[in-house]
Amino acid sequence: MLLEGKVAIVSGVGPGMGRDIALLFAEHGADLVLGARTLASCEAVAAEVQALGRRAEIVSLDITDPEACRAAAAAAVDAFGGIDVLVNNAFHDGNHRTFERSTLDEWKATMDVNLWGTLQMTEAVVPAMIERGEGRIVMINSMSTHRIQPRYGSYATSKGALETAAKALAIELGAHGIRVNSVFPGYIWGDKVEAYFAHLAEREGITPDDYYRRVADETALKYLPHSREIAGSVLFFASELSAPVTGQGLDVNAGHWIA
Repeated sequence: MLLEGKVAIVSGVGPGMGRDIALLFAEHGADLVLGARTLASCEAVAAEVQALGRRAEIVSLDITDPEACRAAAAAAVDAFGGIDVLVNNAFHDGNHRTFERSTLDEWKATMDVNLWGTLQMTEAVVPAMIERGEGRIVMINSMSTHRIQPRYGSYATSKGALETAAKALAIELGAHGIRVNSVFPGYIWGDKVEAYFAHLAEREGITPDDYYRRVADETALKYLPHSREIAGSVLFFASELSAPVTGQGLDVNAGHWIA
């Protein structure tokens, strides 16, 4: 029960990472505010949280909307009395085109979510965390920040800016007892990546298993972790197990990229 009695906000809740983080937090005693642009996803996860014996509130949350960010923070304070943890999980995955085939407006759209939207959500929770005398903010970043590939320029750039912002926030908010850390997943095995690999395998005339094996063999551990496993590293940063840790980034990618 690493989060017993704590209140956490998770943005970008859907069937993958957001859900698995929320459920692991609930298993460890947290009450949750679940935010996403699609409320149906939040409703399903909220029911699972409640089945675990914890409380859950759902909010319509587009992190590019400052009013929505403030409303999510207010919902946590009104329902549960404060905010202990924020997991910035909402993201935009970029336009998947090379720079010369992109427009700067497309790059800005990615930046509006991954940097400015994340900072808006963070800004919204800081007053409540200061009132608590402590807080934990976890940024879900990406291996793409460090292992840059063609057609991921907008995404990698936005996440690289977020990495620097997290370090700056750790320094500035530390005086209030607020810790800011980042998790850097690589490929996250699940339905979306499985479908993507199947598409790429079909284009190459190989089986999806062959394509999976090719990518997995690039990792030290020879497999691609599921979001359930990556959620454990988020829990570490959200809990007292990481009490003296701030401004740090943890690569959680089965050894796909090692700093």
